[in-house]
This record gives sequence, C-alpha cells and structure tokens, in this order.
Amino acid sequence: MTQEPIFEQSCGNVFADLGLEDADELFTRGKIGIQVLRILKQRHLKQREISELLGIPQPEVSHLMKGEFQRFSEGKLLNFLKRLDTEVILHLRHSADRTNETNETIISL
Repeated sequence: MTQEPIFEQSCGNVFADLGLEDADELFTRGKIGIQVLRILKQRHLKQREISELLGIPQPEVSHLMKGEFQRFSEGKLLNFLKRLDTEVILHLRHSADRTNETNETIISL
C-alpha cells in the first residue's frame, strides 16, 4: 500500500508559503537576482570579469552566482542590471487600484 503524496497550493511566493516575515522583499530580490544571473550566464564571464563589471569583490560574485540574493539589497541588484546595460522600468500601481489603470506610474531607471 502506497501513500498518496500531499500537495499544498502555493500563493505564488515561496517565502510567504514558508511564513517568512520579509517574504515580499525576498521574492522581489529573487526575481531581480534571477534576471542578473541569466544575463551573466549568457555572457559566459569569469568571476573576475563579473567582479570588475558589477563593482563588487569576487567573494560577493560567488554568493551572487550561487543565488544567495538575500545578501544584496533590491537597489544593489537593480544597479547590477544597469551595469549590465539593461533598461529597468518600474510599473507602480496602488495595490487597491488593480482594476483602475489610471493611477499607474511607470518609471524608467
């Protein structure tokens, strides 16, 4: 007799599913960090080259490449994208106004 696996529906944020207090912040860092990693992997750069390009010490590059995004602020990760010649556009909308698109602001960094 085998036991059926138990699955739980995710809310879309694994950090919130785990009950972490700073779940939204961690989720945002993860989304930005993954974009940074994708670009770096596409460029096939060595860690020394990444260190120079992003302006961080090599040990921090190692943490970045391991996906340890909690070590970096959202601002620092966004700065990495800018240093990688990536246009960053923020789409701001009050969470209560999801259906009213007239209260939206778009900022290009």
